[in-house]
Amino acid sequence: MKAIAFDRYGGPDVLAPATVEVPGPGPGQIRIAVRTAGVNPLDHKIRRDTVREHFVVTLPHVPGIEAAGVVTATGPGVTDLSVGDEVFGRTVTGSYAGQALAEARHVARRPATLGWAEAAAVPTAAETAHRCLHELEVRKGETLLLHAAAGGVGILATQFAVARGIRVIGTASEANHGLLRELGAEPVAYGEGLGARVRALAPDGVHAALDGAQRGGSLALSVELAGGTGRVVAIAEYGEAARHGVHFSGGSDLDLMGPALEEALTLHRTGTLRLPVHGLYALADAGLAHEESERGHVRGKLVLVVT
Repeated sequence: MKAIAFDRYGGPDVLAPATVEVPGPGPGQIRIAVRTAGVNPLDHKIRRDTVREHFVVTLPHVPGIEAAGVVTATGPGVTDLSVGDEVFGRTVTGSYAGQALAEARHVARRPATLGWAEAAAVPTAAETAHRCLHELEVRKGETLLLHAAAGGVGILATQFAVARGIRVIGTASEANHGLLRELGAEPVAYGEGLGARVRALAPDGVHAALDGAQRGGSLALSVELAGGTGRVVAIAEYGEAARHGVHFSGGSDLDLMGPALEEALTLHRTGTLRLPVHGLYALADAGLAHEESERGHVRGKLVLVVT
């Protein structure tokens, strides 16, 4: 089957068309004909070999950890999904390919009202947002400072938090402030004077902070505003997190994938789920999508159209 892979670490130019074997599902797994695949910052970090402490891959490697598509085969023990079902979720094998494997418990049925591109954009962002809110133990009535609030994780974390009755102060470029207000957050602009702008909204500081900024530089302020490192979580810059003594929430807690997808679907059923697709790319243009991802300031998610 067709795929995009890299056989050496490096820049986006190492991504190249490849032909790989169609995988067979094992116990509890399904095989998906991939329609769309989400592009995540993790993908280019693995490609550059900068997250070896968390992710070790075998070369050549097909990137991609989330997809939406149609079930083409089921493994032993799978009883609640059948060939032909439309699903979206976390994949076991690379999703930059015509077909990919997934654990049946890590996918959900795609509602007809949820587009293919939007469905592929949800899984990783939903799991990360759900996990981080759980780790921060943010409760109804508390205030959460959310950096990179207009990114894929930030947008879903904002919606999950607001739905739980949590006040969200979200940092983003001014171009994204309208979106954040629509989602129920109170936006503040990046840059010099950020601390003063946050304190104008929360004079006594915040209860917790979630930092998704890829460029770093905001963790010291988060620690100050949250009154210490105990309720601060970083998801983008491992080195910065270590330097400030902040918990880095890397990888995934796949036991939370099902609940995270359900939390997103609950918002979708009420008509309030928002996760903008910043850009759609053909599978052959995965390198361009990686370039866009590495530039940062992506509003929502980037998605590959595979079939």
